[in-house]
Amino acid sequence: MSAGSAGSARRGGNGRAGPRVVLAGNVIADLVIEIPALPERGGDVIGTRTELTAGGGFNTLAAARRLGTESVFAGVHGTGPYGELVREALASEGIELVLPVREDGDTGFTVALVEDGGERTFVTSFGVDAEMTEADAAAVAGQVRAGDLVQLSGYGLVMPVNGPLLARLTALLPPDVVVCLDPAPLVADIPEAVLGPVLARTDWLSANAREARLMSGLDDPRAAASALRERLAPGGGVLVRVDKDGCWLAAACAEPVRVPGFPVRAVDSSGAGDAHVGAFLALLAQGFDPLTAARGANAAAAYAVARRGPATAPDRAELRAFLGEDPLAVRLFGAAGSGSSGEGGHGSTGA
Repeated sequence: MSAGSAGSARRGGNGRAGPRVVLAGNVIADLVIEIPALPERGGDVIGTRTELTAGGGFNTLAAARRLGTESVFAGVHGTGPYGELVREALASEGIELVLPVREDGDTGFTVALVEDGGERTFVTSFGVDAEMTEADAAAVAGQVRAGDLVQLSGYGLVMPVNGPLLARLTALLPPDVVVCLDPAPLVADIPEAVLGPVLARTDWLSANAREARLMSGLDDPRAAASALRERLAPGGGVLVRVDKDGCWLAAACAEPVRVPGFPVRAVDSSGAGDAHVGAFLALLAQGFDPLTAARGANAAAAYAVARRGPATAPDRAELRAFLGEDPLAVRLFGAAGSGSSGEGGHGSTGA
């Protein structure tokens, strides 16, 4: 599609809203603690900075929304300080909710330890977000519409209650819904009875190099991308994210290609993968081809890691400024001053 048509692609000719990113997963609280380095086992370390924010799938939804794609949270959220934090964060980005507030407990949280070099380590404690019901799953299925991109995370699939429900929900989605999976660090713990059927219905798999290795048994990210593509739905594609080196893209019926990254000084990588996934889905929803979307996702992830905080994905104006004279800026946003860029603050649809 042409760069200038990205805004119009979000709405059909009949005026109906275009594809949305729908997260059928978890949005939880993130307790981020910056540390010089991880302590040895049984040791201790003094944190240099602490922040409590919304995290989990929030970062993916925010990344997509900031680039102008409508985003919807279709997960469980509880009653308590973490649940309130999550809902306030979603509302601030203009992200809609599908399910009502659960009254029987609070939303869960993650402790993210961020080292000086930007590397991060997580410990997660789930709340009611791990206790999806059949009624919840049915409500989510009823809200998904043709063309939507439904995002799943390994964090949801690994849960004993949510995993089987999400697997059945995914298998029943109509073929005009695009299914996307981020396997997450816990992918090795997802039961094959859950992961197998989800992969068979997945149209896009986005994994980091470690996750791709765990899923494929292959150290080489290019080979892993190619092998994992064979486990997906017909016509499916794979992204293997390789940090500063960008990502490997194995699109349907094509040899894997490395999509180069953007050099930056990383200060916090805790939201890099989420920024990449959210930007990729947002650009696919806007009608861009996978290679362009992957290049845009690399730029969004590079922008994010150069800033502190887990939800640092750029909006349209920020991404355009980051790209500068790169031809991708014109591809995504049109020529400066043409009126086709749809730039705006967080939550702007750009339409």
